[in-house]
Amino acid sequence: MLYTTTDSVQGREIADYLGVVTGQAIYGANVFRDFLAGVRDVVGGRAGAYESVLKEGAAQAMADMRMHAEDMGANAILAISIDYEAVGKDASMLMVAITGTAVRIV
Repeated sequence: MLYTTTDSVQGREIADYLGVVTGQAIYGANVFRDFLAGVRDVVGGRAGAYESVLKEGAAQAMADMRMHAEDMGANAILAISIDYEAVGKDASMLMVAITGTAVRIV
């Protein structure tokens, strides 16, 4: 499976546009509470515990999107966009949403 944020692949022809595919991952407040203890590594302006949660969420959302694209018969996903949102009451959950266009390229 080929992934790109662009709407084409240089040197490859798009044979079929199969549709929009998405993947989501949502983490509840309890996940963040567990990681709050590790946020002490904020020294230097970075919160490593939060970064690892975001990376894990993006990887899970990407895997979900890939599965949908494979089910459609795609061999590439173009125009991928990743969005991070705080959702739920008092923004107590984090959602990672990924969208793209499933295609068959030759």
